[in-house]
Amino acid sequence: MTCDVLILPGLFNSGPHHWQSLWHERNPAWRRAEHRDWTNPDRDEWVAEMEEAIAGCSGAPVLVAHSLGCMLVAHWALSGSPLKVAGAFLVAPSDVERPSFPIPAGNWAPAPRTPLPFPSMIVASTNDPYATLERTQSFADAWGSKLVEIGDAGHVTTDSGYGDWPDGLRLLDAFCADINNKR
Repeated sequence: MTCDVLILPGLFNSGPHHWQSLWHERNPAWRRAEHRDWTNPDRDEWVAEMEEAIAGCSGAPVLVAHSLGCMLVAHWALSGSPLKVAGAFLVAPSDVERPSFPIPAGNWAPAPRTPLPFPSMIVASTNDPYATLERTQSFADAWGSKLVEIGDAGHVTTDSGYGDWPDGLRLLDAFCADINNKR
């Protein structure tokens, strides 16, 4: 892997058997952003914590976000931060405007619809309970992200069979290689 990585878990954090946790365990040089309240995340507080995590990286990292972490990336991109990231690998973004979103949307809604100022890839399931494929495609279109569909993968979590997820790591490797080729 030729990219510095900052892992951004989603709502409720990523448990010990989640692909983000397993990837981080195998790659201790990668950073993982922490958050004060994984159960009731305040968007502005989390954006500030993300800013601090990016500032702590040695260079412009690739953001590896899951679920609400993807919306965090989109909101951070709107914050006007002078910090740079190399790109964003966004897995199963949650639709904060969908009735199935597990907490009140609060200041997470509406979902940002502004192009991201860095390369991005969205990895999407065709049967995600937190975002329809059509809605995820609309995020990809709005954010200028490449969309990769991986079939019926639920919310791409441990519960839906995505623990270690080697195919996801290969997608991340290819994304990082593409970013490096364009530098």
